Amino acid sequence: MKRQKDNNRIVFQSLAMIMQFGLNMLVPIGMMSALGIWLDKKLGTSWIMIILFLVGAVAGGQNIYQMAKRLCDTSDVQKVPKEQDKINDKKGDSCENNRDAEKGK
Repeated sequence: MKRQKDNNRIVFQSLAMIMQFGLNMLVPIGMMSALGIWLDKKLGTSWIMIILFLVGAVAGGQNIYQMAKRLCDTSDVQKVPKEQDKINDKKGDSCENNRDAEKGK
């Protein structure tokens, strides 16, 4: 029963994170596009919306990048003891080990 609740919590947290990624991308695009449409009508132009749409897309991309960076940031993870760090340096990371194994084939 507890395992089911833990699984449900993980699913809901994942869905919330996906929705947050979407909102972080769509809100700047929507706001800048709406501003561009308003300015185009006000000034009688037809190109401001395109520029502001692109600005919104760049801002949304930066939001996504910063959010993903915060999620993957390992600065708050407990530091590995120096002895274990030396062992890890000798072993190399798993990507290097996989590349070495593929080269050997």
